[in-house]
Amino acid sequence: MKKTILLLLSLVVLGGVMNAQLPSVKLKDIDGKTVDTGTLENDGRPIIISFFATYCKPCIRELKAIHEMYADWQDETGVRIILVSIDQAQDAQKVKPMVNGFGWEYEVLLDPNGDFKRAMNVQNVPHVFVIDGNGKIVHNHQGYTDGQEDELYELIKKL
Repeated sequence: MKKTILLLLSLVVLGGVMNAQLPSVKLKDIDGKTVDTGTLENDGRPIIISFFATYCKPCIRELKAIHEMYADWQDETGVRIILVSIDQAQDAQKVKPMVNGFGWEYEVLLDPNGDFKRAMNVQNVPHVFVIDGNGKIVHNHQGYTDGQEDELYELIKKL
């Protein structure tokens, strides 16, 4: 019974996030520039927002797998990928060297206080959201298994 209630509650909570606009939270990018998440857009093309942490091994695996195909994804769909680090303030300085070390060309935002994480109802990382060209959240998933990036690509091709 408890599992059924938890499942229904999670569907209601996730249902509230799906088809919603992005909440407006002020974050810094890895270069210190302020970004308002409520204004993120991509000229009518899809956006992928991936919450991650430097210590999260599944996050790193997923982002590496996407990185291998990201240039093709951009050419074919125009997708924009934005990473949101949930590393706390004392660990935020690790984000930029890690991103640069892997050669990732993603945009990276820092959420050291978890404000955007809470606004998006993110419990665990990795947690990925797909935003359509109209700025609506159309898909989200938590966790990562090998090959999941292919499913993500198929979804963004449809958008």
